[in-house]
Amino acid sequence: MVPLSTSVASQRAERRISVRLPLRVSGRDKRGVVFEEETSSENLCRSGAAFVTRFDVAIGSDLEIRIPFSQYASRRGESDFTTQGRVVHVRDSQWDGEKLIGVQFTGPRFQRVFRSESAA
Repeated sequence: MVPLSTSVASQRAERRISVRLPLRVSGRDKRGVVFEEETSSENLCRSGAAFVTRFDVAIGSDLEIRIPFSQYASRRGESDFTTQGRVVHVRDSQWDGEKLIGVQFTGPRFQRVFRSESAA
């Protein structure tokens, strides 16, 4: 994997947690074509997330992001988390033809707390 640039790393105020949550992401690719994709987070924090996508998305692009909660959470009255995000970094992923995208949330911040999967 390619290391993060120092500018992206220095912009992070919060530590990201490695956790896989289902995501539904929509927006426009570099050509302006509208897309919607189901993927999963690689890591996240209250103010952003990283995920793999098969779409070619430009830095600065605005995306809609939804994290669906489990049926258990919906029975407790919790609804899916929905926010907007701006792409702050794009790099090749370990899978051919896919990109690892980092977004900074520009809408509501993520308020749930998770333990890192690497700590389990």
